[in-house]
Amino acid sequence: MASLWKSTAVTLEMIKWEHSIFALPFAMTAAVLAAGTWPPAKVLGWIIVCMVAARSAAMAFNRLVDARLDAANPRTSMRAIPAGSLTSGFVLGFVLVASALFFLGAAMLNRLTLVLAPVALAVVLAYSYMKRVTRWSHLVLGLALGIAPAAAWIAVRGSLDVRIVVLTLAVLLWVGGFDVLYACQDFEHDRKVGLNSVPQAFGIEGAFWIARIMHLGMLGMLCWLVVLFGLGKVAIAGIVIVALLLLYEHMIISPKDLRRMNAAFFTLNGVISVVFFFFIAADVLLRR
Repeated sequence: MASLWKSTAVTLEMIKWEHSIFALPFAMTAAVLAAGTWPPAKVLGWIIVCMVAARSAAMAFNRLVDARLDAANPRTSMRAIPAGSLTSGFVLGFVLVASALFFLGAAMLNRLTLVLAPVALAVVLAYSYMKRVTRWSHLVLGLALGIAPAAAWIAVRGSLDVRIVVLTLAVLLWVGGFDVLYACQDFEHDRKVGLNSVPQAFGIEGAFWIARIMHLGMLGMLCWLVVLFGLGKVAIAGIVIVALLLLYEHMIISPKDLRRMNAAFFTLNGVISVVFFFFIAADVLLRR
């Protein structure tokens, strides 16, 4: 039993489960927009279960699929599987348990969430193979997180409204942009071994410009969201703050200096998602 708990703890550390915060606030935002107020606690609870379970399954699956690639990359060679801290069999078991928990959560919400659950899981798992076939794998990762708002809307309403797809596109561009930046760290390695990525294809300078364009697109989508839902000044203030945080993110790293990548990737992006949720939710609740 002690060994099981230790392996589970190592797995949770490996997948950085706390980084579920990246997409969770966007899903919560969609839930508030769908309900027009604070959704029932039971619904929010199962949305959180589905979000954390799906991300955990996807991250563990990624580490399993990429184990040999991680072993060959100096930056990732000490991850749990290549380092021998976890066996592939245990990680596969973790993926299956997390996937089962995801399906349970979907079943507890409504019929449509359960019907679409296999599609959602297929998308989040498929990302692990994308870097082998396309330089635009970053956008597939963006889609994997971007479907969270649409899924949360369905969880609350039992149907899909095309307006919430705009938030899906915003998250897709946001995640795709910061993943392009993060991939710059592996530029030399990816070119050496033939892995696809935007930095590998366009160089680090080109990758930075592509990430900037993606993040400008994200801000455009958020502005469109405000118009579609008739949101007010509080929501607009939130988007302004998100824009400033994105600007700061792009200021603390550059093509010639990637030393603060972790601060840009992990800390700032977590703050961005929370700030966006807080201001949009506040706008909706204050206007009731």
